[in-house]
Amino acid sequence: MSSVRDQEAISRLMMFFKEWDNGNKVTRSQILKNFISFNRGRTVPELEQEFSQGGSLFLARLTTWLRLSYMFGTCLGEILQSVWIFLAAAGSGRYKAEFVEVGGILTLLEILGLKQLNEEHKMEALKILQVLARAGRKYKELICESYGVRAVAECLAKSKMEDTQEQAQVLLELLAHGNPKYQTQVYKGLIALLPCASPKAQHLSLQTIRIVQDIVQKPHPAIVEQLLGTLRSVHMEVQYEALQLIRDLMKTEVRPAVLQGLVTLLRPSQKDGVRTKPQIIEDPAAPQMSEPLPVFIQQAACAKAIGMLARESAELCEEMIRMRVVHHLLFAMGNTGHTESQRQASLALEYFVSMSPVVEEQVRIAIGEKLFRMLIDSAGMLYMKMDSIQVDVLVSNQVNIPGVKEVTE
Repeated sequence: MSSVRDQEAISRLMMFFKEWDNGNKVTRSQILKNFISFNRGRTVPELEQEFSQGGSLFLARLTTWLRLSYMFGTCLGEILQSVWIFLAAAGSGRYKAEFVEVGGILTLLEILGLKQLNEEHKMEALKILQVLARAGRKYKELICESYGVRAVAECLAKSKMEDTQEQAQVLLELLAHGNPKYQTQVYKGLIALLPCASPKAQHLSLQTIRIVQDIVQKPHPAIVEQLLGTLRSVHMEVQYEALQLIRDLMKTEVRPAVLQGLVTLLRPSQKDGVRTKPQIIEDPAAPQMSEPLPVFIQQAACAKAIGMLARESAELCEEMIRMRVVHHLLFAMGNTGHTESQRQASLALEYFVSMSPVVEEQVRIAIGEKLFRMLIDSAGMLYMKMDSIQVDVLVSNQVNIPGVKEVTE
Protein backbone atom coordinates (compact mmCIF):
# COMPACT_ATOMS: atom_id res chain seq x y z
CA MET A 1 0.00 0.00 0.00
CA SER A 2 2.81 2.37 0.88
CA SER A 3 4.45 2.03 -2.50
CA VAL A 4 1.11 2.59 -4.24
CA ARG A 5 0.55 5.82 -2.30
CA ASP A 6 4.09 6.89 -3.09
CA GLN A 7 3.55 6.24 -6.77
CA GLU A 8 0.32 8.22 -6.72
CA ALA A 9 2.05 11.13 -4.96
CA ILE A 10 4.89 11.11 -7.48
CA SER A 11 2.38 10.97 -10.31
CA ARG A 12 0.54 14.02 -8.92
CA LEU A 13 3.84 15.85 -8.57
CA MET A 14 4.79 15.09 -12.17
CA MET A 15 1.41 16.33 -13.35
CA PHE A 16 1.87 19.50 -11.30
CA PHE A 17 5.31 20.15 -12.82
CA LYS A 18 3.96 19.41 -16.31
CA GLU A 19 1.21 21.97 -15.80
CA TRP A 20 3.79 24.48 -14.58
CA ASP A 21 6.32 23.81 -17.33
CA ASN A 22 3.73 24.01 -20.11
CA GLY A 23 1.67 26.79 -18.55
CA ASN A 24 1.50 30.38 -19.78
CA LYS A 25 1.70 33.46 -17.59
CA VAL A 26 -1.95 33.25 -16.53
CA THR A 27 -1.68 29.57 -15.58
CA ARG A 28 1.51 30.07 -13.58
CA SER A 29 0.11 33.12 -11.83
CA GLN A 30 -2.89 31.10 -10.63
CA ILE A 31 -0.62 28.25 -9.47
CA LEU A 32 1.43 30.72 -7.44
CA LYS A 33 -1.62 32.38 -5.92
CA ASN A 34 -2.90 28.98 -4.80
CA PHE A 35 0.52 28.06 -3.42
CA ILE A 36 0.76 31.33 -1.44
CA SER A 37 -2.76 30.92 -0.10
CA PHE A 38 -2.29 27.39 1.22
CA ASN A 39 1.37 27.31 2.27
CA ARG A 40 2.17 30.54 4.07
CA GLY A 41 3.68 29.72 7.48
CA ARG A 42 4.35 26.06 6.76
CA THR A 43 7.48 24.25 7.92
CA VAL A 44 9.92 22.44 5.62
CA PRO A 45 8.50 18.96 6.44
CA GLU A 46 5.03 20.25 5.60
CA LEU A 47 6.21 21.72 2.32
CA GLU A 48 8.05 18.54 1.43
CA GLN A 49 4.94 16.52 2.15
CA GLU A 50 2.95 18.87 -0.09
CA PHE A 51 5.42 18.27 -2.93
CA SER A 52 6.09 14.57 -2.24
CA GLN A 53 9.68 15.37 -1.17
CA GLY A 54 10.14 17.50 -4.29
CA GLY A 55 10.01 20.97 -2.75
CA SER A 56 13.49 21.79 -3.99
CA LEU A 57 12.39 21.02 -7.55
CA PHE A 58 9.61 23.61 -7.37
CA LEU A 59 11.92 26.16 -5.70
CA ALA A 60 14.40 25.64 -8.56
CA ARG A 61 11.64 26.38 -11.07
CA LEU A 62 10.66 29.51 -9.17
CA THR A 63 14.25 30.70 -9.03
CA THR A 64 14.78 30.06 -12.73
CA TRP A 65 11.67 31.99 -13.72
CA LEU A 66 12.65 34.78 -11.35
CA ARG A 67 16.06 35.16 -12.98
CA LEU A 68 14.60 35.09 -16.49
CA SER A 69 11.72 37.51 -15.95
CA TYR A 70 12.49 39.89 -13.06
CA MET A 71 13.43 42.80 -15.34
CA PHE A 72 9.95 42.73 -16.90
CA GLY A 73 8.00 42.30 -13.66
CA THR A 74 6.10 39.25 -14.95
CA CYS A 75 4.23 37.78 -11.95
CA LEU A 76 7.14 39.12 -9.91
CA GLY A 77 5.12 39.73 -6.75
CA GLU A 78 3.80 36.17 -6.69
CA ILE A 79 7.24 34.69 -7.43
CA LEU A 80 8.91 36.64 -4.63
CA GLN A 81 6.20 35.78 -2.11
CA SER A 82 6.50 32.10 -3.04
CA VAL A 83 10.29 32.16 -2.67
CA TRP A 84 9.84 33.84 0.73
CA ILE A 85 7.55 31.00 1.87
CA PHE A 86 10.28 28.47 1.08
CA LEU A 87 13.16 30.43 2.63
CA ALA A 88 11.25 31.57 5.73
CA ALA A 89 10.00 28.09 6.57
CA ALA A 90 11.34 26.56 9.78
CA GLY A 91 14.30 24.32 8.97
CA SER A 92 14.86 25.83 5.52
CA GLY A 93 18.68 25.78 5.55
CA ARG A 94 18.80 23.58 2.46
CA TYR A 95 16.40 25.85 0.56
CA LYS A 96 18.49 28.92 1.42
CA ALA A 97 21.69 27.27 0.23
CA GLU A 98 20.04 26.19 -3.03
CA PHE A 99 18.66 29.68 -3.65
CA VAL A 100 22.01 31.36 -3.04
CA GLU A 101 23.94 28.85 -5.16
CA VAL A 102 22.02 29.85 -8.30
CA GLY A 103 22.63 33.60 -7.82
CA GLY A 104 19.50 34.44 -5.85
CA ILE A 105 21.14 37.21 -3.81
CA LEU A 106 22.42 39.06 -6.88
CA THR A 107 19.00 38.86 -8.50
CA LEU A 108 17.29 40.33 -5.44
CA LEU A 109 19.81 43.17 -5.22
CA GLU A 110 19.33 43.96 -8.90
CA ILE A 111 15.58 44.17 -8.33
CA LEU A 112 16.19 46.93 -5.76
CA GLY A 113 17.89 49.11 -8.38
CA LEU A 114 15.46 48.74 -11.29
CA LYS A 115 13.44 51.91 -11.86
CA GLN A 116 10.74 50.14 -13.88
CA LEU A 117 9.74 47.87 -10.99
CA ASN A 118 7.21 49.05 -8.43
CA GLU A 119 7.80 49.57 -4.73
CA GLU A 120 5.92 46.44 -3.69
CA HIS A 121 8.33 44.25 -5.65
CA LYS A 122 11.32 45.89 -3.99
CA MET A 123 9.75 45.46 -0.58
CA GLU A 124 9.27 41.74 -1.20
CA ALA A 125 12.91 41.43 -2.32
CA LEU A 126 14.03 43.17 0.87
CA LYS A 127 11.99 40.75 2.99
CA ILE A 128 13.71 37.77 1.37
CA LEU A 129 17.12 39.36 1.95
CA GLN A 130 16.15 39.85 5.60
CA VAL A 131 15.34 36.14 5.91
CA LEU A 132 18.80 35.33 4.54
CA ALA A 133 20.52 37.88 6.79
CA ARG A 134 18.83 36.38 9.85
CA ALA A 135 20.23 32.97 8.87
CA GLY A 136 23.72 33.89 10.05
CA ARG A 137 27.00 35.59 9.38
CA LYS A 138 27.74 33.62 6.19
CA TYR A 139 24.69 35.03 4.44
CA LYS A 140 25.31 38.55 5.72
CA GLU A 141 28.80 38.43 4.27
CA LEU A 142 27.48 37.12 0.95
CA ILE A 143 25.03 40.02 0.72
CA CYS A 144 27.76 42.55 1.52
CA GLU A 145 30.23 40.94 -0.89
CA SER A 146 27.60 41.38 -3.61
CA TYR A 147 27.62 45.18 -3.02
CA GLY A 148 24.45 44.76 -1.01
CA VAL A 149 25.05 47.65 1.37
CA ARG A 150 25.17 50.12 -1.50
CA ALA A 151 22.10 48.63 -3.21
CA VAL A 152 20.01 48.65 -0.03
CA ALA A 153 21.16 52.16 0.96
CA GLU A 154 20.26 53.53 -2.48
CA CYS A 155 16.87 51.85 -2.25
CA LEU A 156 16.31 53.51 1.12
CA ALA A 157 17.30 56.93 -0.23
CA LYS A 158 15.33 56.79 -3.49
CA SER A 159 12.21 54.88 -2.52
CA LYS A 160 8.95 56.81 -2.53
CA MET A 161 7.12 54.40 -0.24
CA GLU A 162 7.74 54.48 3.51
CA ASP A 163 7.08 50.75 3.94
CA THR A 164 9.88 49.96 1.50
CA GLN A 165 12.22 52.40 3.24
CA GLU A 166 11.48 50.80 6.60
CA GLN A 167 12.25 47.34 5.22
CA ALA A 168 15.55 48.65 3.86
CA GLN A 169 16.40 50.07 7.28
CA VAL A 170 15.68 46.74 8.96
CA LEU A 171 18.00 44.97 6.51
CA LEU A 172 20.85 47.44 7.03
CA GLU A 173 20.57 47.01 10.79
CA LEU A 174 20.64 43.22 10.39
CA LEU A 175 23.77 43.47 8.23
CA ALA A 176 25.54 45.44 10.96
CA HIS A 177 24.87 42.93 13.76
CA GLY A 178 27.15 39.90 14.03
CA ASN A 179 29.04 40.85 10.88
CA PRO A 180 32.45 42.19 11.98
CA LYS A 181 33.96 42.00 8.52
CA TYR A 182 31.42 44.43 7.03
CA GLN A 183 29.91 46.34 9.97
CA THR A 184 32.05 49.40 9.22
CA GLN A 185 30.89 49.33 5.60
CA VAL A 186 27.27 49.42 6.79
CA TYR A 187 28.12 52.27 9.17
CA LYS A 188 29.75 54.34 6.41
CA GLY A 189 26.81 53.62 4.11
CA LEU A 190 24.40 55.01 6.68
CA ILE A 191 26.49 58.17 7.12
CA ALA A 192 26.49 58.63 3.34
CA LEU A 193 22.67 58.62 3.43
CA LEU A 194 22.40 61.64 5.73
CA PRO A 195 22.56 64.34 3.00
CA CYS A 196 19.91 62.60 0.85
CA ALA A 197 16.76 64.44 -0.19
CA SER A 198 14.30 62.10 1.54
CA PRO A 199 13.38 63.18 5.11
CA LYS A 200 12.15 59.66 5.87
CA ALA A 201 15.49 58.20 4.74
CA GLN A 202 17.35 60.73 6.90
CA HIS A 203 15.16 59.89 9.88
CA LEU A 204 15.65 56.13 9.51
CA SER A 205 19.39 56.49 8.85
CA LEU A 206 19.90 58.56 12.00
CA GLN A 207 17.96 55.99 14.04
CA THR A 208 20.06 53.15 12.67
CA ILE A 209 23.37 54.99 13.08
CA ARG A 210 22.64 55.31 16.80
CA ILE A 211 22.34 51.51 17.00
CA VAL A 212 25.32 50.77 14.75
CA GLN A 213 27.50 53.33 16.55
CA ASP A 214 27.42 51.11 19.63
CA ILE A 215 28.57 48.19 17.48
CA VAL A 216 31.49 49.87 15.70
CA GLN A 217 32.45 51.94 18.78
CA LYS A 218 34.88 54.32 17.05
CA PRO A 219 33.02 57.05 15.14
CA HIS A 220 34.07 57.92 11.59
CA PRO A 221 35.28 61.55 11.29
CA ALA A 222 32.85 62.18 8.40
CA ILE A 223 29.89 61.76 10.73
CA VAL A 224 30.33 65.22 12.25
CA GLU A 225 29.73 67.31 9.12
CA GLN A 226 26.97 65.08 7.80
CA LEU A 227 25.18 64.97 11.15
CA LEU A 228 25.28 68.74 11.63
CA GLY A 229 23.96 69.11 8.10
CA THR A 230 20.76 67.26 9.04
CA LEU A 231 19.98 70.05 11.50
CA ARG A 232 18.89 72.09 8.46
CA SER A 233 15.86 69.85 8.05
CA VAL A 234 12.44 71.36 8.60
CA HIS A 235 11.17 67.95 9.71
CA MET A 236 11.08 67.68 13.48
CA GLU A 237 11.54 63.90 13.53
CA VAL A 238 14.85 64.34 11.68
CA GLN A 239 16.02 67.04 14.07
CA TYR A 240 15.00 64.95 17.08
CA GLU A 241 17.06 61.94 15.97
CA ALA A 242 19.98 64.22 15.10
CA LEU A 243 19.93 65.72 18.60
CA GLN A 244 19.84 62.26 20.17
CA LEU A 245 22.83 61.18 18.09
CA ILE A 246 24.71 64.35 19.07
CA ARG A 247 24.07 63.42 22.70
CA ASP A 248 25.43 59.90 22.07
CA LEU A 249 28.58 61.24 20.39
CA MET A 250 29.49 63.22 23.49
CA LYS A 251 30.87 59.94 24.85
CA THR A 252 33.27 59.51 21.91
CA GLU A 253 36.45 61.07 20.57
CA VAL A 254 34.57 63.30 18.09
CA ARG A 255 33.05 65.27 20.96
CA PRO A 256 35.33 68.32 20.50
CA ALA A 257 34.57 68.43 16.77
CA VAL A 258 30.82 68.20 17.35
CA LEU A 259 30.87 70.92 20.00
CA GLN A 260 33.03 73.20 17.87
CA GLY A 261 30.73 72.63 14.93
CA LEU A 262 27.65 73.52 16.97
CA VAL A 263 29.24 76.71 18.28
CA THR A 264 30.55 77.79 14.88
CA LEU A 265 27.17 77.28 13.18
CA LEU A 266 25.60 79.82 15.53
CA ARG A 267 27.19 82.39 13.21
CA PRO A 268 26.21 81.51 9.63
CA SER A 269 28.71 82.75 7.08
CA GLN A 270 27.62 85.53 4.73
CA LYS A 271 27.71 83.04 1.86
CA ASP A 272 25.24 80.76 3.67
CA GLY A 273 22.86 83.61 4.29
CA VAL A 274 22.33 84.29 0.57
CA ARG A 275 20.00 82.25 -1.54
CA THR A 276 18.85 82.39 -5.13
CA LYS A 277 15.10 82.39 -5.43
CA PRO A 278 13.42 80.32 -8.12
CA GLN A 279 12.02 82.45 -10.96
CA ILE A 280 8.44 81.72 -9.96
CA ILE A 281 9.05 83.43 -6.61
CA GLU A 282 10.32 86.52 -8.41
CA ASP A 283 6.99 86.72 -10.29
CA PRO A 284 5.05 89.68 -8.81
CA ALA A 285 1.83 87.70 -9.28
CA ALA A 286 3.12 84.79 -7.19
CA PRO A 287 2.32 84.72 -3.45
CA GLN A 288 5.12 85.99 -1.24
CA MET A 289 6.99 83.29 0.68
CA SER A 290 8.87 84.03 3.89
CA GLU A 291 10.07 80.58 4.97
CA PRO A 292 13.33 80.58 6.94
CA LEU A 293 16.56 79.70 5.23
CA PRO A 294 17.85 76.21 6.03
CA VAL A 295 20.93 77.85 7.55
CA PHE A 296 18.74 79.65 10.10
CA ILE A 297 16.86 76.45 10.90
CA GLN A 298 20.27 74.90 11.51
CA GLN A 299 21.28 77.86 13.68
CA ALA A 300 18.19 77.39 15.86
CA ALA A 301 18.82 73.65 16.15
CA CYS A 302 22.45 74.26 17.15
CA ALA A 303 21.36 76.67 19.87
CA LYS A 304 18.84 74.08 21.09
CA ALA A 305 21.52 71.37 21.11
CA ILE A 306 23.95 73.60 23.00
CA GLY A 307 21.35 74.35 25.64
CA MET A 308 20.51 70.65 25.94
CA LEU A 309 24.13 69.60 26.35
CA ALA A 310 24.95 72.38 28.80
CA ARG A 311 22.05 71.34 31.04
CA GLU A 312 23.18 67.70 31.01
CA SER A 313 26.85 68.22 31.88
CA ALA A 314 28.74 70.92 33.76
CA GLU A 315 31.88 69.70 32.00
CA LEU A 316 30.35 70.28 28.57
CA CYS A 317 29.11 73.65 29.75
CA GLU A 318 32.65 74.74 30.67
CA GLU A 319 34.05 73.30 27.44
CA MET A 320 31.64 75.31 25.30
CA ILE A 321 32.37 78.48 27.24
CA ARG A 322 36.02 78.02 26.30
CA MET A 323 34.87 77.72 22.68
CA ARG A 324 33.36 81.26 22.88
CA VAL A 325 29.81 79.98 22.86
CA VAL A 326 28.58 83.05 24.76
CA HIS A 327 29.75 85.41 22.02
CA HIS A 328 28.06 83.32 19.34
CA LEU A 329 24.81 82.93 21.28
CA LEU A 330 24.55 86.70 21.62
CA PHE A 331 25.00 87.01 17.86
CA ALA A 332 22.26 84.42 17.23
CA MET A 333 19.95 86.32 19.58
CA GLY A 334 20.27 89.28 17.20
CA ASN A 335 19.20 87.21 14.17
CA THR A 336 15.95 89.01 13.38
CA GLY A 337 15.51 86.80 10.32
CA HIS A 338 14.46 83.81 12.40
CA THR A 339 12.62 84.09 15.69
CA GLU A 340 13.25 80.46 16.68
CA SER A 341 17.02 81.08 16.46
CA GLN A 342 16.61 84.06 18.77
CA ARG A 343 14.44 82.11 21.22
CA GLN A 344 16.68 79.06 21.46
CA ALA A 345 19.83 81.19 21.74
CA SER A 346 18.26 83.26 24.54
CA LEU A 347 17.23 80.15 26.48
CA ALA A 348 20.69 78.64 26.13
CA LEU A 349 22.45 81.84 27.16
CA GLU A 350 20.20 82.21 30.19
CA TYR A 351 21.45 78.83 31.39
CA PHE A 352 25.13 79.70 30.88
CA VAL A 353 24.57 82.95 32.81
CA SER A 354 22.90 81.07 35.68
CA MET A 355 25.75 78.55 35.87
CA SER A 356 28.75 80.89 35.75
CA PRO A 357 29.18 84.15 37.71
CA VAL A 358 31.97 85.11 35.31
CA VAL A 359 29.70 84.69 32.28
CA GLU A 360 26.94 86.59 34.08
CA GLU A 361 29.25 89.53 34.74
CA GLN A 362 30.65 89.71 31.22
CA VAL A 363 27.25 89.37 29.52
CA ARG A 364 25.88 92.15 31.75
CA ILE A 365 28.76 94.40 30.68
CA ALA A 366 28.46 93.48 27.00
CA ILE A 367 24.72 94.04 26.52
CA GLY A 368 23.84 96.53 29.24
CA GLU A 369 21.77 96.29 32.39
CA LYS A 370 18.35 96.79 30.78
CA LEU A 371 18.78 94.08 28.13
CA PHE A 372 20.40 91.79 30.68
CA ARG A 373 17.37 92.10 33.00
CA MET A 374 15.07 91.33 30.07
CA LEU A 375 17.10 88.18 29.38
CA ILE A 376 16.85 86.99 32.98
CA ASP A 377 13.18 87.83 33.36
CA SER A 378 11.84 86.32 30.10
CA ALA A 379 14.48 84.67 27.94
CA GLY A 380 11.93 82.78 25.84
CA MET A 381 10.10 85.99 24.91
CA LEU A 382 13.09 88.32 24.62
CA TYR A 383 13.03 88.37 20.82
CA MET A 384 9.57 90.03 20.92
CA LYS A 385 10.66 92.85 23.22
CA MET A 386 13.95 94.04 21.71
CA ASP A 387 14.30 97.22 19.68
CA SER A 388 16.67 97.75 16.75
CA ILE A 389 19.39 99.30 18.93
CA GLN A 390 19.41 96.33 21.27
CA VAL A 391 19.62 93.98 18.28
CA ASP A 392 22.69 95.88 17.06
CA VAL A 393 24.26 95.55 20.51
CA LEU A 394 23.80 91.79 20.41
CA VAL A 395 25.20 91.37 16.88
CA SER A 396 28.26 93.54 17.54
CA ASN A 397 28.95 92.31 21.08
CA GLN A 398 32.47 91.79 22.37
CA VAL A 399 32.44 89.40 25.32
CA ASN A 400 35.74 88.84 27.07
CA ILE A 401 35.55 85.79 29.33
CA PRO A 402 38.72 85.48 31.44
CA GLY A 403 40.77 82.52 30.22
CA VAL A 404 39.11 82.61 26.79
CA LYS A 405 40.79 84.40 23.92
CA GLU A 406 38.92 87.58 23.09
CA VAL A 407 36.91 87.47 19.87
CA THR A 408 37.52 90.18 17.31
CA GLU A 409 35.57 90.44 14.10
